[in-house]
Amino acid sequence: MPSSKSFHRTDRVSAQLRRELGKIVHEAVREHGLPSVSVSDVEISRDLAHAKVFVTALQPERSLEAVKDLKELAPNLRYQLGKAMKLRHVPELHFHYDDSVDRGESIDNLLRDHPDLVDREEGSEGSEGGEGSGKPE
Repeated sequence: MPSSKSFHRTDRVSAQLRRELGKIVHEAVREHGLPSVSVSDVEISRDLAHAKVFVTALQPERSLEAVKDLKELAPNLRYQLGKAMKLRHVPELHFHYDDSVDRGESIDNLLRDHPDLVDREEGSEGSEGGEGSGKPE
């Protein structure tokens, strides 16, 4: 049963890392004039040696620059994280851009710009039953 306990431990450590790194990254953005980013998620390896840190950018066009800057600052950010958290070993930080927000926005824009596609799709669902034309009266 120890595997389920370690699973919960990694979840707890990930959540704590996300909170602490959120503060540390926010401070680094201000201090070093980086493009504005925020920590959206942290995935930690089972042995707690590595942490994938996912960030979103206020300006998606500057996301590559932001991630590059964070990678350069990673040793310093890791040191600050070690001071903030009581961990025997502070994980290596690996920064990645989280594009899920951008993808959601582009889907939103597509739906907004092409409402006819949504209407057509809803119409075809309604006509599958064989009754009526699928259009509201």
